[in-house]
Amino acid sequence: MQARRIQFLFLSFLILLKYPSHARSSDDEDVKRSDFPDGFFFGTSTSSYQVEGAYMEDGKGLNNWDVFSHIPGNIKNNDNGDIADNHYYRFLEDIELMRSLGTNAYRFSISWTRILPRGKFGQVNPRGIMFYNKLIDNLLERGIKPFVTIHHHDIPQELVDRYGGWLSPLMQEDFVYFAEICFKSFGDRIKKLDNHE
Repeated sequence: MQARRIQFLFLSFLILLKYPSHARSSDDEDVKRSDFPDGFFFGTSTSSYQVEGAYMEDGKGLNNWDVFSHIPGNIKNNDNGDIADNHYYRFLEDIELMRSLGTNAYRFSISWTRILPRGKFGQVNPRGIMFYNKLIDNLLERGIKPFVTIHHHDIPQELVDRYGGWLSPLMQEDFVYFAEICFKSFGDRIKKLDNHE
């Protein structure tokens, strides 16, 4: 399996709590879904900047990490998220990998600059909305419940340049505007939205 394709975050600590390695022998049975209570989510998790790629494609604007990672010496080997795992173009393959592993939940973050390339100082990007709609719909079709983080430390560079991003109380209005667009666009299918702080 292509391990580099997507960063899977399994709830393995719960499995280890129930089956600590010192208490298991080679004769023990495998962990089964039935070992856990009804409603328990076995899921995966990603961050938009770390997996999506498509750095300046389909109307996406610059975010603070795009700018920071392109300054030589800021990141080891001058790595950046320009391509990352290419989830933007390969999300269907990634969903199939999740389904094949038997997961029933996927927590992902929405790229602020894919939805609002310039924050409230520009237009909503319809291609960004379309991408997340396709992602959400395909997850639901395969029985994978989407959980969404609407802020995962990437903000429009425009807001950093104008007033320092989160260093200014003006950012609260920007975040509310972004959150309202997310709720309006995706809230009919997503019941779990959070701010990753």
